Amino acid sequence: MSVLDWYAKMRLRNHQHLKIAPSAKVSYKRLKLRPNDRLSVGEGSVIGGMISFERDGAEVIVGRDSWVGASHIVCASRVEIGDDVLIAWGCTIDDHNSHPISWSKRMNDVREAYQGKKDWTHVITGPVKLGDKCWIGMHAIILKGVEIGEGAIVAAGAVVTKSVPAWTIVGGNPAKVIRTIPPDER
Repeated sequence: MSVLDWYAKMRLRNHQHLKIAPSAKVSYKRLKLRPNDRLSVGEGSVIGGMISFERDGAEVIVGRDSWVGASHIVCASRVEIGDDVLIAWGCTIDDHNSHPISWSKRMNDVREAYQGKKDWTHVITGPVKLGDKCWIGMHAIILKGVEIGEGAIVAAGAVVTKSVPAWTIVGGNPAKVIRTIPPDER
């Protein structure tokens, strides 16, 4: 553990909603937590990427034996990652639109961000869930409201805007089904 990571871990040691299993490895210096945000990481999981909690009360849950490479999880409500999940480097998982679609409702976003506040009332959010045993290829993007089924594979560079059935391979922008994974490959 680096000195910076150790200091970050000490800063967060009393955070009441931080539950990291003893055998999990987490890059603490890459966590942006507010007082009511929740992070749970299961046994044997490795979090090497960045997790940004965008608003108070956001929740990220990572199961056991899962790997999050140098990727970015951006959470305003809830992101859930199952057991035995592989997330390569350069991926983005985002459970919200960041800004309202209507200009009249987003015109003050920069000024509000500068002042350290944000109006979330008009931002569309939707929880993201990655099922057990799925694999997310490098530079994939998973957007709000998406559920990736058990054992599904998201190809490198895919942009996932709709839920993916279990044991299916998807790729492209927007991601489309490439093929179903047969039982002998599961």
